[in-house]
Amino acid sequence: MSQHSRREFLEQSMFAAASAAALGASIPHLSAAESESSSPNEKLRVALLGVNGRGQSHLSAFTGRKDTEVVAVVDPDESVGMKKGVGNVYKKTNKKPAYYKDLRKAFDDQKIDIVSIATPNHWHALGAIWAIQAGKDVYCEKPVSHNVSEGRRIVEAARKYNKIVQTGTQCRSQPGLIDAIKFVKDGGIGEVKLARGTCYKRRKSIGPKGNYDVPASVDYDLWLGPAPMAPLTRKRFHYDWHWQTPTGNGDLGNQGIHQMDVARWGLGVHSIGDSVQAYGGRLGYVDAGDVANTQVSIHQFGDKRLVFEVRGLETEAYRGAKVGVIFYGSEGYVVIPSYNSASAFDLDGKLIKKFSGSADHFANFVDAVRSRKISDLNADIEEGHISSALCHLGNISYELGEKVPVQELNARFTGDAEAQETLGRYREHLSNNKLDPAKTQVSLGPELSLDGKKEVFTGSMASAANPKLTREYRAPFVVPSTAKL
Repeated sequence: MSQHSRREFLEQSMFAAASAAALGASIPHLSAAESESSSPNEKLRVALLGVNGRGQSHLSAFTGRKDTEVVAVVDPDESVGMKKGVGNVYKKTNKKPAYYKDLRKAFDDQKIDIVSIATPNHWHALGAIWAIQAGKDVYCEKPVSHNVSEGRRIVEAARKYNKIVQTGTQCRSQPGLIDAIKFVKDGGIGEVKLARGTCYKRRKSIGPKGNYDVPASVDYDLWLGPAPMAPLTRKRFHYDWHWQTPTGNGDLGNQGIHQMDVARWGLGVHSIGDSVQAYGGRLGYVDAGDVANTQVSIHQFGDKRLVFEVRGLETEAYRGAKVGVIFYGSEGYVVIPSYNSASAFDLDGKLIKKFSGSADHFANFVDAVRSRKISDLNADIEEGHISSALCHLGNISYELGEKVPVQELNARFTGDAEAQETLGRYREHLSNNKLDPAKTQVSLGPELSLDGKKEVFTGSMASAANPKLTREYRAPFVVPSTAKL
């Protein structure tokens, strides 16, 4: 594949219209045991991409079914690939899968039906697109992309090659949340125009920035892939890539994408919105990370608003949720504090209804692979793209921000009661962590206007913001333009 310029990617992004509106078919709540086939002749052959961390859940899911077989493990860290990948598959199935450092070698195997992706974020889109082009169905972890443009490219590839592509936002398959969202949309708490996502998850320093040795077992060129070739500047090689922008998206795009997706789902909005504004900083310590650990993102969809709060320092729950979603209605509110449960309250705070129930998101994916119906997916790739894009947009506004003392933010949100309330709790949170709002500076991002259909920025800041919808790619690890999918 040849390297493409940033200009080409921006042009493709500007002229690519959004695909059809999200599909709303209801899905029966089936357990994995009820939905899987037991016939050896019907086994689907699976390649796992990335078997550290979340990849172990993928491994357990596909080795735990009678109708799927893990036949390949891909990881550029040979130690992880062999021990946690091949070794664990063998322990569970008494069969040894093939091991590859390079995902392209696995894609060459025409007998592989499914590619399951749990790599670092910067590999999600290209891994998915190459798998789709090789004729595979794909289960892709969240966020499905590292930037807005490449998420849309996955959707286009999935549609062009007629492949089933599931997003790893497992909340979409949980009966407890399906019922809660239906309750919200059916008017159970009246008219809802505001949703708040919270990612209050303590994150400590990752250590000082420096020059560190890449583990000897890692093929660093393959691990970096689409990211720039650069020295390792963090102590811990694995996982802490989340907190550096070339490979991660901060907690907004790590944990927060789950709650961003649920908030958007409940609001019933199906685009990247009309505007975005964010503020925050990496507060409380100085380390090798460069993403915000304390951040607020405000997304506007007509008269509906989605506010997202990331807090990586010590904090209390908000309305019973630390990592969750709150929907505010004219007649009450709904709190979602977990992946599979929710509670509805009236305006006086009296409990009126509870929701709970779990199901297998991987089983839903396998069902859709067999039926060949996109509408059978609870989390089709387009849903994943839009929700992931909202996280990226919040980060773009933040990155374009100007440094201002926290105490000056009030004047920037004059006349906006909700923004003032959010800011008041933000200041209190900083004070509780011994950060003086008068002395603490944060990045106040501009309010950026959006064309939700073309998925580009408009207005006076468009020339600064649009280049951030994509990135420079390192050949041959280039996410193809629409014309070259």
